[in-house]
Amino acid sequence: MKIGDKVRFLSEVGGGRVCGFQGKDLVLVEDEDGFEIPMLKTQVVVVDTDDYNIAKVNPLPSQKAAAKKPVEEEVEVEPCDKPITFKAKPLERKEGNRLNLYLSFVPNEIKEISSTTFEAYFVNDSNYYIQVLYLTAEGANWKARFNAVVEPNSKLFVEEFDRQMLSQMERICIQTIAWKQDKVFALKPALTTEIRLDCTKFYKLHTFHPNEFFHDPNWTLPVISDDKPARSIFADAEELQEAMMGKKKEDEKPVQKPARKEDRKKEEEVIEVDLHIHALIDTTTGLSNGDMLMTQMKEFRRVMDEQIKHRGQKIVFIHGKGEGVLRKNILQELQYRYKGCTWQDASFHEYGFGATMVKIPG
Repeated sequence: MKIGDKVRFLSEVGGGRVCGFQGKDLVLVEDEDGFEIPMLKTQVVVVDTDDYNIAKVNPLPSQKAAAKKPVEEEVEVEPCDKPITFKAKPLERKEGNRLNLYLSFVPNEIKEISSTTFEAYFVNDSNYYIQVLYLTAEGANWKARFNAVVEPNSKLFVEEFDRQMLSQMERICIQTIAWKQDKVFALKPALTTEIRLDCTKFYKLHTFHPNEFFHDPNWTLPVISDDKPARSIFADAEELQEAMMGKKKEDEKPVQKPARKEDRKKEEEVIEVDLHIHALIDTTTGLSNGDMLMTQMKEFRRVMDEQIKHRGQKIVFIHGKGEGVLRKNILQELQYRYKGCTWQDASFHEYGFGATMVKIPG
């Protein structure tokens, strides 16, 4: 075997010409697309050779005539100009056989949140190829905006939009079909997820935070979570039957005095309080860090003192991540001044890492 020999592979489809050797065991085979593929010598077989030791035979007259014909000059193509046909197979993760699909919105200029445009992406956090159809509602009908395949463990750009298009995105529907290529796989059902989008969040800076999918601040919504559609407003027949059976059992219980509507409404509502300094005062000119912290804590106490009499009321204080000074002072106040209240980190999907939810004792 030598450079220039035409070979084919024994263990897989393909072949090419020998273009070099690596050590004693490896041969470099250049395929028809110009890629050099390292193979073991034992895994290739020579199918054509260019041996200069073979005696040349005098050509026949017909061959001489053919040799006299003008030959079209071949245009040399640089390797970098050749089309890329090789594509690596997607890597699979051990925990990636459950479908997890996300829709992410990334502002192009986070510092100009009131005027920036946004980019939408699908994030496929699974080992499956996912065919997605992205639709938005127009009255009682739907309009298709995007249709493509999202490869396993990757993200795909969908569209760029501005604030004038937000009115068209209040209701989003996403339909999906999942499969794997060139291998057997567990069958996944086709899913439909409808999302009601709170477009006011595009105007709030605290909506956008970096996560494992994007280094830039973004707002990521689950579309499919562990093989199930997220935030779907539709229920299947079994869910409806369970809900009806549950209601029937409740009807058989002794009638209890219902809570007052006002109290029930207050328990369900969540008050949001933005403690970022720019949301409290118009300018910070001439203020020290201590002055700004005092202003923020004053607003925190004002809200707590107003709501402390409303049992079960939930309040989300948006303080931002920063260095954690404001959050530390808030927790100290809750421990010593508002001892009966409980608190926890607010929803990550809604506020990221920069918010604390406080509940007034019931």
